[in-house]
Amino acid sequence: MAGWHWLFGDQLGPHFLAPGERGPAPDAPVVMVEARSVFRRRRFHRAKAHLVLSAMRHRAAELGDRVRYVRAETYADGLRRVAGGAPVTVHHPTSRAAYELVGSIPGVRVLPARGFLLPQAAFRSWAGGRERLRHEDFYRWTRRELGLLMDGDEPAGGRWNHDRANREPPPKGPRTLGVPAPYRPREGDIDEEVRADLDRWERDEGVRFVGRDGPRAFPASRREALAALRRFVGHRLAGFGPYEDAVLAGDPVMSHSLLSSSLNLGLLDPAEVVAAAEDAWRAGRVPVHSAEGFVRQVAGWREYVWHTYWYFGEDYRHRNALRHRAPLPDWFLELDADAVAARCLSTVLAQVRDTGWTHHIPRLMILGSHALQRGWDPRAVTDWFHRCFVDGYDWVMLPNVIGMSQYADGGLMTTKPYTSAGAYIHRMSDLCDGCAYRPADRTGDRACPYTTGYWSFVHRHRARLAANPRTARAVRGLDRLGDLDDVLRTCREQGRTPP
Repeated sequence: MAGWHWLFGDQLGPHFLAPGERGPAPDAPVVMVEARSVFRRRRFHRAKAHLVLSAMRHRAAELGDRVRYVRAETYADGLRRVAGGAPVTVHHPTSRAAYELVGSIPGVRVLPARGFLLPQAAFRSWAGGRERLRHEDFYRWTRRELGLLMDGDEPAGGRWNHDRANREPPPKGPRTLGVPAPYRPREGDIDEEVRADLDRWERDEGVRFVGRDGPRAFPASRREALAALRRFVGHRLAGFGPYEDAVLAGDPVMSHSLLSSSLNLGLLDPAEVVAAAEDAWRAGRVPVHSAEGFVRQVAGWREYVWHTYWYFGEDYRHRNALRHRAPLPDWFLELDADAVAARCLSTVLAQVRDTGWTHHIPRLMILGSHALQRGWDPRAVTDWFHRCFVDGYDWVMLPNVIGMSQYADGGLMTTKPYTSAGAYIHRMSDLCDGCAYRPADRTGDRACPYTTGYWSFVHRHRARLAANPRTARAVRGLDRLGDLDDVLRTCREQGRTPP
């Protein structure tokens, strides 16, 4: 036997077994390891554990006799049990910890990463010599490199970025956007087996989870992922663009694709996903601003996050430019939405509790913004997002939280902190309707925690924010507040209990 090829649990699509100069041998037997230690050392969302294990076992069932699927305490134990001293190949893992692990095992050869659009060397070449890395610059360069949504040398529709058309507040009145429902899979015997195993782990082995494990809501097989992609492109992409930044309490999915977990499990290749969106636009089935908004999420931000994770190095996770060190409160750690009075935060926390998912604006402007305003430790916030979201992996959450959400890198990834007072949430959602707080109130019993938190944040970091052209206006607004002391006092009082 020439050797084994090792598939991690986020390398589940056919492109991870495609042979070639930079791929595994075409006849290589496959080993997959289900490592219990992963679930012992961290308290993951139960729906996430269910999805990952279901997806791994679905892939093993597809591979049949070609795969040896082993359940072990650790990856190294499982690999040793199957491969012994035989040579092993594996595609570049997605986390630094896994990369260091495979590098420490004799006989394991690391192949180039798959599941992304551009090689790391290409990103390093683009980034080299730049004083600042900006997503918009990277996105345009990627579009040119790949010929993606281009008309010759010009961007499709005459603009690189259609944000102006893609930032509409939700329509007034309806509680839902009224678009066709997303694809939802049906559970089978494998899901029943996984759920029984998780029950036994909790009952007999001391493994602890957070959140609820309802019927599986996300694809766990290549067939299901392709069905979800077809459903989104054929029925939902056309309405995606205008309201991609809006939030409705009764419609947490709206027009979003729900494809992030399939991409991050490796069930879908991003190249086929963006090609499907572009083909739909060229066929006249979707407007250019919707196609561009979705392509920007996949070929722009997802790709940018992957490359910056490796480019910034291991020290990036320890960055804390704002010196935020407050611990996460128990109600947040436990996803206790019922303890929270602020309707926006309670609604979104309940979505995470029940499904392990919410779209990018609640993540950034409700969950992340609250953590930033309260000065929570960015490493703890990163860990929470990693554990509690079905699409959360180290490479995903580290740049998204340290850089984008918590501004802990001091501006390496973004030009400003992303936080706001309650007015933004009121404008972009219906979450303020019926809330115990009023978004415009800064003091008193009905003061919005996001409004008091925003001005407290600006006050704490006024010197840094005053020096940034994108945030200097907020400092000038702070100086015009005649009740700042009362606002800060209200914020401190609110911080003693769930908002």
